[in-house]
Amino acid sequence: MSQLTFNLMPQRRILTVSELTGKVRDLLAKNFTDIWVEGEISNCRPAQSGHIYFTLKDDRAQVRCVFFKQQQRGIKFRPEDGLHVTVRGSLSVYESRGEYQIYVETIEPVGLGALQLAFEQLKKRLEAEGLFSQERKKPLPLLPSRIGLITSPRGAAVRDVIRILRRRFPNVCLTVYPVRVQGEGAAAEIVKALKFFSQKKSVDVLILARGGGSIEDLWSFNEETVARAIADSTIPIISGVGHETDFTIADFVADVRASTPSAAAELVVQTRREFDKHIADLRETIASLIRYRLLESSRRVHELAGRRGFRRPLDLLRQQRQRADEMTSRLAQGLRARLEHSRKRFTTAHVRIVSFDFRMRIAAFRLRLEKRAAELGVRSERLLHAKRERFERLRLQLNERSPLKVLERGYAIATDAAGNILKSVEGVNLGDAVRVQLRHGQLTTEVKEKKA
Repeated sequence: MSQLTFNLMPQRRILTVSELTGKVRDLLAKNFTDIWVEGEISNCRPAQSGHIYFTLKDDRAQVRCVFFKQQQRGIKFRPEDGLHVTVRGSLSVYESRGEYQIYVETIEPVGLGALQLAFEQLKKRLEAEGLFSQERKKPLPLLPSRIGLITSPRGAAVRDVIRILRRRFPNVCLTVYPVRVQGEGAAAEIVKALKFFSQKKSVDVLILARGGGSIEDLWSFNEETVARAIADSTIPIISGVGHETDFTIADFVADVRASTPSAAAELVVQTRREFDKHIADLRETIASLIRYRLLESSRRVHELAGRRGFRRPLDLLRQQRQRADEMTSRLAQGLRARLEHSRKRFTTAHVRIVSFDFRMRIAAFRLRLEKRAAELGVRSERLLHAKRERFERLRLQLNERSPLKVLERGYAIATDAAGNILKSVEGVNLGDAVRVQLRHGQLTTEVKEKKA
């Protein structure tokens, strides 16, 4: 009979950290694929790659969230700390840190609409940059002769602007740049139109116009690219977007804000009316000044007419004619005297030039030069002969005083090994080498004996 064995100890299944995390990830990804979570954003941190990392929390818990750049298309507002939102996405585990997090696909603000929130965020950011400040806004031209209009060619705004300008400013040159004022791509067309006018500089002032509508309809004028294009424009811009109660980012950045497109046209016309009034005031002022000057001049004429000079104008004229004749005569005499003096000087100079013989002067200079050359040669020869005689005397004296003359008489010069001349036996020791210089040749000897 075989013996049965039972193992009642449970078998242990040991998992690695990676395996455990993978199982948790698979479990979360399977059961939490499409979830909606509401909470407050904190620790919001945009990465350099464009992804946004933040924490979604309530009063008792929190969860990390990742909002990848690819999922942010179509989102008008920016996630920021303190914002109450609802996110939609899937739940998974980030294995490197062992943390579960939500991969956000869409995000919506709670309470305030997404577009209104985006509007407030962009307005706050651009205002902090100084795009709304009055210091950077350009004044409208006093008398614009060329006006640019950026709007839809089929809207009521273009008809209102043209009607007002034609009625009150008929000689103006109006350039209409047709763009879409709502929908996808409208903001890009508006930016292109603004850059076109800034580069061409073909108009004096620009009107950016659109009729009223909802915030969605007017959103093209709330885009950041449109706001920065308005700020970069070199031409003054009047924003006439929507109705009087509608406000867009373009209204705050533009140099002048008009409540409606018609009001924008009125602003340009008002500038013309003010200029016309200024011209009329100047015309009246100039007329008054001219009348005053005429009265003053008339009074002055009457005053001068009563003087002696005006009573005898013919006598004064004759005196002036006579004086002119005298001055003319004196001038003629002076000119004739100056001319005669100049002629005499010319004659004298001509005679001196004619009497001057250059060949004789050159011959005399040549004789003087030859004489000086001969004298210089004689003096040089005498000096050289004297120098030679003196050299010969000095050479003979040197030979007579030379030590070699003594050697010719049988004397010798003794020097030690260092070449020093020996004058006494005390300068050497026994065994030292002594060199003896004779008339013809040298001798080297060794000291064997010393005698004083």
